[in-house]
Amino acid sequence: MASVTADTNIYISGLHFGGKPRRFLDLARAGVFRLDISEPIKSEILRVLREDFAYPEDALRDVRERIERITHPVTPTETLDIIKADPSDNRILECAAAAKSDYIVTGDKRHILPLGSHAGIPIVKVADFLRQLQGETEPQR
Repeated sequence: MASVTADTNIYISGLHFGGKPRRFLDLARAGVFRLDISEPIKSEILRVLREDFAYPEDALRDVRERIERITHPVTPTETLDIIKADPSDNRILECAAAAKSDYIVTGDKRHILPLGSHAGIPIVKVADFLRQLQGETEPQR
């Protein structure tokens, strides 16, 4: 079974908007792959939903519980400072490295996707990851 670390934008999009990110989260819930997450990533998801989307506290508690049901908790052992333009993106790389994820899935075309990979872990778009799961093609960076 593949293991994946998802960028916070995948969670936000999947939880709030739908589309391919929601399909991604649904497949994680179904156990198609292991979805790795760290506490800093969860905190960032909840912060964005609170500050940018005005989620009330009861909705945030529900989101936290839903995320915890479908994810595999990871405690990163190193602190990275690779992405200077958006330091919170480093938490994604830290989680993936600690979990030894097979993929990092992101929608961040400015900071994370251009890296191509981190610690030997390919960084791919959600659409490409979903196609790869269906056996159509290898994920494109």
